[in-house]
Amino acid sequence: MLDHTATAWLRRLLTWLELFEAGFSRRSQRGALRRYVTGLLSDSRRKSMEAMWARLSDPGTYQAFQHFITHAPWEADAVWTRLREVVPERTGVLILDGTSFPKQGTASVGVARQYCGARGKIANCQTAVTVALWTGVRGWLLGATLYLPEEWLTPRQRARAQIPTTVAFEPKWRLALTLLRQVRAAGFTPSAVLGDAEFGDNATLRRTLHRAKLPYALGVSSDLKVFLGRPPLEMPPPLTGKGRPRTRRRLAPDTHTVDARAWAAAQTARQWRLVSWRNSTNPSWRARFCAVRVTPAHDWRAERRLAPEVWLLCERELGATPRAKYYLVNLPPTASLRALVRLAHQRWAIEQQYQELKDEIGLDHFEGRTLPGWQRHVVLTAI
Repeated sequence: MLDHTATAWLRRLLTWLELFEAGFSRRSQRGALRRYVTGLLSDSRRKSMEAMWARLSDPGTYQAFQHFITHAPWEADAVWTRLREVVPERTGVLILDGTSFPKQGTASVGVARQYCGARGKIANCQTAVTVALWTGVRGWLLGATLYLPEEWLTPRQRARAQIPTTVAFEPKWRLALTLLRQVRAAGFTPSAVLGDAEFGDNATLRRTLHRAKLPYALGVSSDLKVFLGRPPLEMPPPLTGKGRPRTRRRLAPDTHTVDARAWAAAQTARQWRLVSWRNSTNPSWRARFCAVRVTPAHDWRAERRLAPEVWLLCERELGATPRAKYYLVNLPPTASLRALVRLAHQRWAIEQQYQELKDEIGLDHFEGRTLPGWQRHVVLTAI
């Protein structure tokens, strides 16, 4: 028999799942929903379908359990929409991220030789782009999309992995923007947006956040080129001959760009300040930082217009061989160095959430080969 604690836990789980059952028209699907989520929460070390099914007290048939994920008529997108409707907390930091799932073979949908964060190198893996809400106390996974390399969008691969013809190739930064728009459309009020260099290096993504008037702290590559401060523009000299007068302004003479890494290297030891911060109830961390107001140079080089001015935050870890990190932070010019550091380092929350989702809930344990199956497994882990 279940003890009092287990009975109360099960009652809470079933009450939570009732919020989603309206999206499943058949009674058998509602039962399968409960069984699958209960299986994800089981003590099985490997959350494959067979291992989860074997630990259920009322499993039904394995064929029905598997059919719910592989072929039953329900859409993962509708469940994501419902999840975003019922999440009780609506304000916090939105974290855009990419996570990888190492794979052995080539059959899993989207698998390819690509950078694998879990391995820290190019390896055989799937990659997903996600968005999560971090309130400072709790994290809520609000969306996830599988990145599909172009070689997976051939007619043969589409048929094999059940990839609809409406799914086109999209780079990861564009997938992230789609997730961000979905979350904002669902009524969430983000206080800021965080992401690593995979997103921070993209000028279009940064421009979109500026237009939405969203503060952000985005990692960037060490070779990102910036103007220090706001570079002055001037009118070109008038033409001496005939022709239309030139009206487009240009950079003032002797205006140069600098790499983030080069600017950091030029700072003296006195200009690097030791800052400590704490992630939730975890022990404090410390590193050295310096910051300067800059204008990213990409927009000027590509379109002859200046991007908004932001902070370039440079970080140097402590130790004999310190690693360096770089961020663009969209906070007011009056923001303190500590405020820049505190915002940039809230990304730790998504790393903790990934660890729990993968180690305890089985986010990366799905062994199916189709896109619909992957989408369904992932949204149920989010629930």
